[in-house]
Amino acid sequence: MLKILRSALLAAALVAAPLSAVAATPADTLVVAKQIDDIISLDPAEAYELSGIEVLANTYDRIMRFEPTDVTKLAPGVAESVSVSEDGKTFTFKIRAGQTFASGNPITAADAAFSLQRVIKLQKTPVFLLSQLGWTVDNIDTLVTAPDESTLVVTIETDFAPSLVYALLGSVVGSVVDSKVALGHEVDGDFGYNWLKTNSAGSGAYVVKSWTPNEAVVLEANPNYRGGAANLKRVVIQHIPEASAQRLALEKGDVDIARNLTPDQIEAVSGNADIRVTSIPESLLYYIGLNQSVPELQDPKVRQALRYLVDYEGIANSFMKGAAQVHQSFWPSGFWAALDETPYTYDPAKAKELLTEAGYPDGFALELDAPNFAPFTNLAQSVQATFAEAGITVNIVSSEMAPMLTKYRERKHQALMVYWGPDYMDPHTNADGFVTNVNNADDAPGKPLAWRNSWQSEEMTAAVAKAASERDEATREQAYLDLQRQLLDEGPYVIMFQSTGQRAERANVEGFVQGSSSDVVYYNLTTK
Repeated sequence: MLKILRSALLAAALVAAPLSAVAATPADTLVVAKQIDDIISLDPAEAYELSGIEVLANTYDRIMRFEPTDVTKLAPGVAESVSVSEDGKTFTFKIRAGQTFASGNPITAADAAFSLQRVIKLQKTPVFLLSQLGWTVDNIDTLVTAPDESTLVVTIETDFAPSLVYALLGSVVGSVVDSKVALGHEVDGDFGYNWLKTNSAGSGAYVVKSWTPNEAVVLEANPNYRGGAANLKRVVIQHIPEASAQRLALEKGDVDIARNLTPDQIEAVSGNADIRVTSIPESLLYYIGLNQSVPELQDPKVRQALRYLVDYEGIANSFMKGAAQVHQSFWPSGFWAALDETPYTYDPAKAKELLTEAGYPDGFALELDAPNFAPFTNLAQSVQATFAEAGITVNIVSSEMAPMLTKYRERKHQALMVYWGPDYMDPHTNADGFVTNVNNADDAPGKPLAWRNSWQSEEMTAAVAKAASERDEATREQAYLDLQRQLLDEGPYVIMFQSTGQRAERANVEGFVQGSSSDVVYYNLTTK
């Protein structure tokens, strides 16, 4: 049953009630309707899903970050300055004086070092963001140190451009954790992991009050936030999976913002004087991952054929109109080094020709996992219909995000439809995720997209590493363009669209910050 908050919120008691019980949200509380069943963990050493990262962007400060007041420029966060050695290997950060965590504990360089070290030691999904710096469980304590309370020294063992290192430390794994709180909840040497999955120990604008999977995340303002107290005391992110239910709740005033309305619903509410619609260019990519352990998907010609079986323009001009644009490469349009070429069009005849050359003139059966909400439900059905034009019989397996992502991380899928957003604003992030796979074993640490799809190209993995270390910007840009073209033809993906975010909110809501990715969605400047 769809739930909202009772008026008891005014007294800080958070309970749920039927939608019809309340006609307006409390004045000091922002209520957001959003699909959040992708949240698996709220530990910054583990969270790697879009909704979880968004929560963490509001509950933790990072070593480097995009400030809520400027989401276009990466700047020092917990740190106030940084210097780099001549060889580009050692970075010395000075921690801002006078900062405290939500707990009241002072923020020290030791906390920053602890936070980076625990990411490596826990070896959870996003560990590869930092392990690519040459950090391992065996060397992390010597390469990341805090010689005094205000100095964090970070040494890398790879040849990365400084801007790339800053971008990595500005990603979710750069979140600074209160070591005293985390270790105070440590069990069996887990660095507080089991507790931090559902709680927070940061210095962001908010703290996690509660997270009930498939129901809501409740945040309360952190009075110690270095940017000043948030304008609203509380944020409730309500899990409302049905877009139609989000629209109804917004129109009735039971939520302040609806984040997942379909294009037709956006069009419908646009005429409501009490509602405002905002469009936001996003870096999110919609794609299908093709597991290379499936024999029928191993021939590049088959994968090319599937790309010719998507009705890109038909989808973009119908149920995804206004919410997406055709995009087929791994780095989104509008950012440095993006490839905007779209060589694949809907061409069943060409697809049949390629399938025949690959030895499948009559097609084959394929299981497609897809989320059970819009636009994926319509998108999966469209793909099912167009794939059938070349004899590909698609069986859609529809499910909630969390179990589907777990299946993906165990690479038990055949084909899987989902979205992907960059971890930081540098093309290396998507190149690394979509291409790099240095260990294709089932027990390999870290699970980037290439690994999840059982695909490994030593040549392209080496090319990604070379591009990351290239100091000449023009040469580096060309390297990423070349990688995008090669992956487009050879890789295990059908990349289809780049999203355009469309947010609908009550007209009295101001100051909600929504940038191009989950890392730059901020609640603290919002007013009502």
